Amino acid sequence: MIRLEDLRGVALTAHNAHGFVPRVTLGRAEVDSTVVELMAEVTKEGSLALKRHALEFDGVEVADLRVSAAALKGALSGLDKDVKAALQESIRRVRAASEDAVPRSTTTTYNAGGSVTTRYVPVDRAGVYVPGGKAVYPSSVVMNVVAAQAAGVPDIVVVSPAQQEFGGLPHPTILAAAELLGVTEVYAMGGASAIAALAWGVPDMGLEAVSVISGPGNRYVAAAKRQVTGQVGIDSEAGPTEIGIVADETAHPEFVAADLVSQAEHDELASAVLMTTSMELATRVQQALTRQVSQTHHAERVTAALGGEQSAILVVDTLDQAVDLANALATEHLEIMVENPDDILRNIRHAGAIFVGDYSPVSAGDYLAGSNHVLPTAGGAKFTSGLSPLTFLRSQQVVEYDKAALGAIADSIVALARAENLPAHGDAVTTRFLEAGEL
Repeated sequence: MIRLEDLRGVALTAHNAHGFVPRVTLGRAEVDSTVVELMAEVTKEGSLALKRHALEFDGVEVADLRVSAAALKGALSGLDKDVKAALQESIRRVRAASEDAVPRSTTTTYNAGGSVTTRYVPVDRAGVYVPGGKAVYPSSVVMNVVAAQAAGVPDIVVVSPAQQEFGGLPHPTILAAAELLGVTEVYAMGGASAIAALAWGVPDMGLEAVSVISGPGNRYVAAAKRQVTGQVGIDSEAGPTEIGIVADETAHPEFVAADLVSQAEHDELASAVLMTTSMELATRVQQALTRQVSQTHHAERVTAALGGEQSAILVVDTLDQAVDLANALATEHLEIMVENPDDILRNIRHAGAIFVGDYSPVSAGDYLAGSNHVLPTAGGAKFTSGLSPLTFLRSQQVVEYDKAALGAIADSIVALARAENLPAHGDAVTTRFLEAGEL
């Protein structure tokens, strides 16, 4: 079961906290080599390679990689009514929060004249990757597609691995979610091959390249997204899921344990870390985990995740130290379960998303809280953000100066141009006035 580390009495500070947080160790070299080879086959052979990879990795022969409109409609008509209602409510909530997050254009006007307008323009086309594997992720369809739609992306394509059980189509719940959202371009393909297809296009099957690729996936998908960065934009290199919890003696041990288990059931490499000032809570959480894990559906998977190097219960002297650990961990999901959360919330700088209080579990964010669940992992929260409309938007600045406004700054432009030994930059300004005989 999960290990307990007593760090009380240790001189733990914001400067050395990174040395105390657990991390999963993932080798990249072998994965990168395989990914490069697979992607090269797709760029060279197109749909033939994609179909061969589906047979090799998914164990299914795919006759047509593009999912038909009839299959999309059929998946929605066969969707369980309770699941449909839940997806519709999730879409409504995520759309509301996403639309509120779209930045507004601004214009700055200077006293001497001239203006700079900053506007936000969506990319032409976005690709959404939805994983197969150990679970089914219609919620990922919602999170990615709604964010792109809120940004105003005109063309959105969804890809998801072919499933042997469903005759070479992606899982029907994935297809139903796409149909609910009005996505008409869906393909049965997965892994690094699908990322290559999205990034470079597949002419022989009419798949055009996209500008941004988003969505979670396994380490092969993450490596493939890393390979195409620069060719296209990506949301992040998503790795195994993570949960961190900062708690004091007032936290409910059963709630804490349940939330650790909920993320550990994703994957054997999932990270679950509790940072607390209470040894009593730590002990009670260990006991609760023993009970809960024995009863959970994916007990073997959860046991492996909690027992891995990436998971631990860390007991420290102060909440300030717990916050230092949380910032060093920069976890994908961070829960705060303390008596006075506002006292520490302002000092949390690095986290993909923050869940405050006993009744804000990560599970709510995964589905229906309205927040986006596509978040940075492996410490990525120190330098990047979770998925949002901004992932699919580019800021552009529109500069507009008239003659008088340019004249007011002409001498300064010339001075800086000469200082940088780029005199033609200055000439481009002075020429406009020499032609008019004004200089």
